[in-house]
Amino acid sequence: MNIPFLDLNKQYLSIKSEIDAAIQAVIDKSAFVGGPFVEQFERAFAAYCGVSHCVGVANGTDALLVTFKSLNIGAGDEIIVPANSFIASSETVTHAGARVVFADIDPETYNLDVTKLEAKITSRTKAIVAVHLYGRPADMDPILEIARRHRLYVIEDAAQAHGATYKGRPIGSLGDAACFSFYPGKNLGAYGDGGAIVTNDAKLADHARMLANHGRIDKYNHGIEGLNSRLDGLQAAVLSVKLKHLPKWNELRRQHARRYSELLRGSVTTPVETPGYVPVYHLYIIRIEADLREDLRVFLQQRGIATGIHYPIALPNLSAYAYLKHGATDFPEATTASGQILSLPMFPEMVDEQLTYVADAVAEFVASKIKVKAS
Repeated sequence: MNIPFLDLNKQYLSIKSEIDAAIQAVIDKSAFVGGPFVEQFERAFAAYCGVSHCVGVANGTDALLVTFKSLNIGAGDEIIVPANSFIASSETVTHAGARVVFADIDPETYNLDVTKLEAKITSRTKAIVAVHLYGRPADMDPILEIARRHRLYVIEDAAQAHGATYKGRPIGSLGDAACFSFYPGKNLGAYGDGGAIVTNDAKLADHARMLANHGRIDKYNHGIEGLNSRLDGLQAAVLSVKLKHLPKWNELRRQHARRYSELLRGSVTTPVETPGYVPVYHLYIIRIEADLREDLRVFLQQRGIATGIHYPIALPNLSAYAYLKHGATDFPEATTASGQILSLPMFPEMVDEQLTYVADAVAEFVASKIKVKAS
């Protein structure tokens, strides 16, 4: 059996008539940049996230950068970022002109360890980036409480958490703003790049919209020097179709995750479920000893099972951040996790036969290693 890491073609075929009609409608109206399809999606996605405003941008990375700039964060400022994430969470801090300050992660959730947060705050700190990694909500209440006491912004990096909820509240509605990516492989993915900023702050939304459109007030009248970062009509139309299916797809991901965890119990470390946190399992992560991970990856590959590693190098340990002069012991949890995590296939269209095949293969590998150790 061959099991891909995700299957976007199968998803397309399940909604083909809707997608094809949406794309044709954009072509018929030549509404390729801005226009009614973008506006329709922005309204729908804002409502989905439980906020007042949505600003479509070119990608999730730009969503972060535009947000930082719209909050007037720049030279001399610092932003705290979890040590375990994709580099977009941190590189955008630098591109905004600020300094990235890393904080270690909780070893069970892989999200920001709130007990390590306050020690990272200085007089220069302006914001905290709360990454909802792998689709699991970060521990928002203490993050927000610490931010309030220190008068800091909280920006949710929700690139992997479309539709997740925290204590009954939608991800995207908790911080001062939230940034989403619509990269094709996301839970809500476009057919190309795309991103969005959502917020209840009208002033922030207006500034972000202007900044992302060349600083434009109206045609050829520019209030500021801006960027060219706009969500296009084709992607917006695709996203509007997919948004209607997202709740069902997310529930299937949760069902698959529960099945994986049931089948893998006793073999490897599986994701932690916390009451009040409703994850959407953009990724399903297992954890195994570092000296066994590559062997397991190859073992699964030989059985036709695709896997991923998210992420093999903790952010502070990347050569891109050598200038910060961090050592491997500075962020022990993120560094340890980066050597042990492995992502298994996860997409809504999976069937139980596939889930069982993957889990049985993992269990077979682990059992073989236990047998070798015992002999």
